[in-house]
Amino acid sequence: MKPTEDTKDNWTVIRKEEIDKTLKSKSADGTRLLEPLKSLAAAMGLPINILEEKKVLRNDAEVHKHESDLWHCLEGEITFKCDGELADGKMRKNQDGTDNKNELYSPEIMGGVETGLKKGDWLFIPEGIPHAHYTKTSARLLIIKIPAGKKADKK
Repeated sequence: MKPTEDTKDNWTVIRKEEIDKTLKSKSADGTRLLEPLKSLAAAMGLPINILEEKKVLRNDAEVHKHESDLWHCLEGEITFKCDGELADGKMRKNQDGTDNKNELYSPEIMGGVETGLKKGDWLFIPEGIPHAHYTKTSARLLIIKIPAGKKADKK
């Protein structure tokens, strides 16, 4: 993301017009992260991105042990499968090749429930919940990673 008058050393404004420009861009088959958040997230280590999926009929299912996902469907339609159990779950690898004990993945979820999202819908998936998503058409989603917090005591 190029610096603007709204970008300082420790804060940045992303204008609606920049997001609108992203949403007007032509979509491409497959899965990809979109600007302007892609560069900003990478440069600053931010837990936010815009994910585009087009004609993606299968993604690995995953479980995050120490973070939740908050999804907002910006456009299109996508199906999520949540809950159930990972079939033969494995640990993801860190960049240095070691096991990442906080991220598990599998080609599929046994059991679980499917729910569809369309433009404007939100989906919160707490840490520890298996989930996967796919689309026969296309979708653009805002994804926010939320560090796991202490759960409130139920009395």
